[in-house]
Amino acid sequence: MIRSMKKALAILKWQLVIILTALPVIAQVDATPTAPVIDNERVKVWDITLIPGKPRLMQRHESAVVTMFLVGGKIRSTKENGETTVSERKFGEAVYDALGTEHTEEVISGSPARLIVAELKGPPEPLYANKSGYPPAFPRPGSLKVFENERVVIWNYSWTPNVPTPMHFHDKDVVVVYRYDGSLKSATPDGKSVVNDYKSGSIWFNRGDRVHFEELVKGQQSAIVMELK
Repeated sequence: MIRSMKKALAILKWQLVIILTALPVIAQVDATPTAPVIDNERVKVWDITLIPGKPRLMQRHESAVVTMFLVGGKIRSTKENGETTVSERKFGEAVYDALGTEHTEEVISGSPARLIVAELKGPPEPLYANKSGYPPAFPRPGSLKVFENERVVIWNYSWTPNVPTPMHFHDKDVVVVYRYDGSLKSATPDGKSVVNDYKSGSIWFNRGDRVHFEELVKGQQSAIVMELK
């Protein structure tokens, strides 16, 4: 009798193990606040890495939000109402959210994805008056426009080693996200120049109303450039 009970308990134990193993594992949503890397009167910017198996709550924002993909992947997005979409994102793509709604993002491909999230502050501002006689910074040869509306224009651009861009005028403030390690020389019409070393994932905010050209002098470099209207 005792032996039969022990055998029955052992069978029940293994059945329970099998059932628990078969149950789906629900990943805990990460809602930890992330400090912005840029915060000024025009824009607030976060650098967010999504890890496979770790869904992340993207907090509600006060105004429109642009998400730029520095490292892409297959992303599952879940809205507050439970609606889910899956998108394959690549470097340089951008998504605009006019309401800045709260939702959950999860990378479901094998590698981490890296998102640059920019909250746009205030209303659109007038362009800087171009009295320089030089063309605007964009479009330029080799540039690719990936998005435009009444708030932003977003470009992808790659520099060619030792080939200067045309001298140009920046008629808008910009957020620039650099993809690689590479050094760019910036030179103004009066011949003054400076070399800036950019690391992969560097995020810069630059004011407009300036004239210069750029030249890749070391490494390789491409970028996502978001012009603010």
